[in-house]
Amino acid sequence: MNFGSSIEEIKGIGNKNAALFQKLNIDSAGDLLFHFPRDYVCMEPAADLASLESVGGSGGVFATVISAPVSRYYNRKSSVSFDARDDKGNVVSITYFHMPYLSKTVKSGASYVFYGQLFCKNARYHMTQPKMYKPDQYRAMTGQLQSVYTKTKGISDASIGKYAKAALDQIRKDAENIGANYEYLPDEILKKRDFPSVFDALQRIHFPESASELLPARERFSYEELFLFLLSVKSRSAGRKPNPNVMIETADTTRLIEKLPYSLTDSQKKAYEAIKNDLTSPYCMNRLLQGDVGCGKTIVAILGMLMCVANGHQAVLMAPTEVLARQHYITISEMTKQYGLPFTCSLLSGSTPAAEKRRIYCELKDGSINVAVGTHALIQEPLEFHDLALAVIDEQHRFGVRQRETLQSKAKGGVHTIVMSATPIPRSLAIVLYGGLDITQMPDMPASRLPIKNCVVDQKYRNTAYKFMSDQIREGRQVYIICPMAQPGVMDGLENVVEYASQLREYFPDSVRIEYLHGKMRPAQKNEIMERFASGQTDILVSTTVVEVGVNVPNATVMMVENAERFGLATLHQIRGRVGRGSHQSYCVFMETESRGKKNERLDILNHSNSGFEIAEKDLKLRGPGDLMGIEQSGDFSFRFADIYRDHQLVLQAASDADELIGKDPGLSLPEHKLLKKRLDDYLESGYLEVL
Repeated sequence: MNFGSSIEEIKGIGNKNAALFQKLNIDSAGDLLFHFPRDYVCMEPAADLASLESVGGSGGVFATVISAPVSRYYNRKSSVSFDARDDKGNVVSITYFHMPYLSKTVKSGASYVFYGQLFCKNARYHMTQPKMYKPDQYRAMTGQLQSVYTKTKGISDASIGKYAKAALDQIRKDAENIGANYEYLPDEILKKRDFPSVFDALQRIHFPESASELLPARERFSYEELFLFLLSVKSRSAGRKPNPNVMIETADTTRLIEKLPYSLTDSQKKAYEAIKNDLTSPYCMNRLLQGDVGCGKTIVAILGMLMCVANGHQAVLMAPTEVLARQHYITISEMTKQYGLPFTCSLLSGSTPAAEKRRIYCELKDGSINVAVGTHALIQEPLEFHDLALAVIDEQHRFGVRQRETLQSKAKGGVHTIVMSATPIPRSLAIVLYGGLDITQMPDMPASRLPIKNCVVDQKYRNTAYKFMSDQIREGRQVYIICPMAQPGVMDGLENVVEYASQLREYFPDSVRIEYLHGKMRPAQKNEIMERFASGQTDILVSTTVVEVGVNVPNATVMMVENAERFGLATLHQIRGRVGRGSHQSYCVFMETESRGKKNERLDILNHSNSGFEIAEKDLKLRGPGDLMGIEQSGDFSFRFADIYRDHQLVLQAASDADELIGKDPGLSLPEHKLLKKRLDDYLESGYLEVL
């Protein structure tokens, strides 16, 4: 067995279990072994109810069942409830959903340890869906780190751990028997950074005996991702390219700035000045515009495109979604008409009719169209440009290196490039992560923007939040609700948009128009839903983070994020940027559903700041390599394990090691780098690198 072996080759996994694992995108033994725990729980000795409440309410309580389980059914949902008493005489009401068999297996008089979150309601203790252990079983687990995985219905933490151990043991044994080597990190790096081997690291990350043993394993895999990413960026960096399209400053941009109904912020002025200097310099521009959602990056990019077109060249703006591309197209078309700009603009996407595509291809090739706006359709093989000189890439972290290079290759000579990102990254890290890009950060926001009012609450405030939404809808406003999951039955304990929208329809009157949106829908369907919301035909949109890159809806004033603790800071900040885009006061509610008995410091940062760069700097200071519970991503880039804030020292180490390695072996052609070269090629080929 090896990492690429089918998951069905693991002893005990048949067709049924394989289908469940596929819901988690686990198809091979390697997929399973690199499906790392999202958290670790150290089981403390079972306590009584009052003691558990005093330390935050999360943990195990020893109690005896004192009432027969009662089953209830409503709206095709089932629940089982019963009471249990601790050894101090206090009573807790325990409820399980979708587990009807408990009505027969739980008996009055039996004692268990119930492990979960304790809360008080109407002067009574309650626990919902706690894990239930026999006392001897719980005592055996006390003091040990228990892995908690992202899982789906039908798969438990214990079963994932069992199959991971079976796979790891078999792969290790087979590798020893045939002399196979799965270690692609060079020996000098393993020794230099004191990393465990890949097999030892996998053992430690899934089955840690202590926190001190876990940390080196987590660091190793985080380093691997950062190292591969930085190695790929640096190996593709060819220095500054000569500018075949040296431009001159034109009056068109000055006239547009004067006609705008608002004054540019200082950040916008500095960003445009930098772009203007790049376009008139002897070298091709390769610049990142980095600023919060709503800071005005788009108008700066349009000024650059205007200067390009006024010099007789073509420009292109590529966006990751059809909805966003259409929004840019409408913005440019309306500005062209309103201000008499010399743009002839077209929109090209996957849904563009074939005949329209052929016309656009012809007019881009002969130069009749000088501005193309679109999605990945802009990098399709048949498309040729007459004189492409400037490429603008919005939400650049959504595109791969090769996608950007393919777009740039459409130019006959070198092409100027502006990439835009709303992901807040401290400048010190951005310089390393963005390689050869010149960085322009835009911290200022337009003066007309009202700061968003934030709050972090727990589930007790849900009805209060719904009432506030009702008030806003009555005033004519609209609401976003973000859930981490698209559909039910994928991950336990997380809200999904399908069921959540159904529950909202039961709570709100029929007059409130509710729709849901997620990334698994067809592109045309997603566009229709977003356009209805943008036009005011929908009051509440329940969505996954797919709206992180979406249309501008100034009328949306409320954003509520469910399971907020499960999202990274950058993702939460960008989601929040969907509101606060109009003249009305906007609000963001972060609903925390998992509490470890203390204030979530990361959510508290968002609660008290609307500045992406301030949030990034605070996150950088807050998080450290010892944060064992930080396996979940920060929301930045596309890394599965690494977190650029928590792992900022690893970022610097990986950058240094990548520079040293490329200096010694630019093509990774030495025998000792053979496996690394193959791993890097696979990394790039898979499209996993979604940055730059």
